[in-house]
Amino acid sequence: MSTKTLDHVTMEPCTTVLSADPHKKGDNNVDQQKITILYCRLSNEDALDAESNSITNQRNILLRYAADHGFMNTRILVDDGYTGTNFNRPGVQEGLSLVEQGLVGTWIVKDMSRFGRDYLQVGRYTEIVFPSFDVRFIAVNDGVDSARGTDDFTPIRNVFNDFYAKDTSKKVRAVLKARGTSGKHMGKPPYGYRFDPADRNHWIIDEDAAPVVKRIFDLSIAGNGPSRIARILEADKVLTTKALYAQRKGEPLPERPYHWVEQSIVGILERMEYTGCVCNFKTFSKSYKLKKRIPNASEDMFILPDTQEAIITQEQWDRVQELRKHKRRTTKGERQGMFSGLVVCADCGSKLHFATCKNYDGKQDRYVCARYKSGRGTCSAHYIREDVLREVVLERIRAVTEYIRSDVEGFQEDWLMCRRADQEKSIREDKRRLEKAKKRLADIDVLMTRIYEDMALGNLSRERYQKMTEGYEAEQAALNNEVIGLEDWVATREEMEDNLDQFLALMEKYVDIPELTPTIVNEFIKQIIVYAPEKVNSKRTQKVKIVFNFLEEVEVPEISEPIMTETTYGRRKTA
Repeated sequence: MSTKTLDHVTMEPCTTVLSADPHKKGDNNVDQQKITILYCRLSNEDALDAESNSITNQRNILLRYAADHGFMNTRILVDDGYTGTNFNRPGVQEGLSLVEQGLVGTWIVKDMSRFGRDYLQVGRYTEIVFPSFDVRFIAVNDGVDSARGTDDFTPIRNVFNDFYAKDTSKKVRAVLKARGTSGKHMGKPPYGYRFDPADRNHWIIDEDAAPVVKRIFDLSIAGNGPSRIARILEADKVLTTKALYAQRKGEPLPERPYHWVEQSIVGILERMEYTGCVCNFKTFSKSYKLKKRIPNASEDMFILPDTQEAIITQEQWDRVQELRKHKRRTTKGERQGMFSGLVVCADCGSKLHFATCKNYDGKQDRYVCARYKSGRGTCSAHYIREDVLREVVLERIRAVTEYIRSDVEGFQEDWLMCRRADQEKSIREDKRRLEKAKKRLADIDVLMTRIYEDMALGNLSRERYQKMTEGYEAEQAALNNEVIGLEDWVATREEMEDNLDQFLALMEKYVDIPELTPTIVNEFIKQIIVYAPEKVNSKRTQKVKIVFNFLEEVEVPEISEPIMTETTYGRRKTA
């Protein structure tokens, strides 16, 4: 379990290093020309053990021991607020550097746990590294002194220290787990929110920052990448997060108060909490000894919706995450394709790259399959000009919206009919899983009763009973969560209806579309599938299939049927 870094102190030695009388010898003929390191360490967890492990207490014990045993050239190294489960500590690293230089004669600690709680690393240093550099190691309270030879109990003591760290980590994780699943936020409010003065566990809208967050999401949906969004905010003189907070505290503003960086924009676009939810356990570590945090899968996070006022809708957040999967880069002609990231090859599934020329006004802007590679790749060009695609997409959006508006109820009924078979199959599978989960829960109740009886009768040890109980309880908790989810299978139908409602609301938003904009494209279109062109009677014919957001692969001919485009003598016609 990692601990918060507080500070690292290097205290002045009691005497000048390497300045002692070379002929004076202390207890056990200690070479006074070498440094005696007095090492102190305290972690946040150890601080709970009161004064016995405090830095002051450790320092006094070590100084008294050094004075009583004639260690003159001492240097005190302190790691305050550092865990003992790894050796990435400034104080210990400074000391080990001196050891490697051959400047250290003795290393003294209060007890073995102060040096470290990773029994493998502690054993490596005390049994291999220190003897190699002729460094004497002393743990005062544990009676360990390498000058007296090996202590067979020391390795066991190191294992116990490791167990202590593991047990502490387990308890801390349990506390964090309980808090994280209680529906409370585990961190500070992000830019756009602030603590509720009446309840520190609740976030409220930050009136100054929330509009900026909403604007950032709108700019992303409009086809702008994080770098370009940062430049737009800087040009409009929008205060950065740091500058805004400094202004509120009455502190001096940063040197560049409007200089937004790409990483800040990315961080905002990836914060799910802006939809009004709690999102805990975004990262995890594989072991209490490993400090690297690994992103958690979405199903392993704890997400509780509607815990504070939303700044953006869930649909906006989902759309931005989908768009961010498709990197859009500005070309040498300083133009960006309106459909970049959305156009895919029907044959190989690759993206169609946007290509342009700096010397033209955009009429030659086009999309080409990424695997074409100028005829040397594994796929054909699937070439299509952007102006042709603009006409096709605009025509299809107008046709679909007009078709649906003409008979909304009829379309809704037809759409639900198309999905009914899949829905009924999903419901049957959910019911089978639900029945299986409930049966297993009943079996676990019986098994737990039996192992308790075995433990009471002496047929099963208490340790084994506790271990088996923990396993069954964990499985029971997982099954209970599964049952809750499966019993709510009706949400499948409700979600389908929600998607349709969202699409209908989108049509109401754009009653008349005179021309395409990046925002309209990104809100309506999920994917554009381009087929290989065919030549028939000197005509170039090409299929284009458009998949709409929310409706996805709807099996309604008027929506999913590929559009045919024809080009004759350089002019396009629509079939």
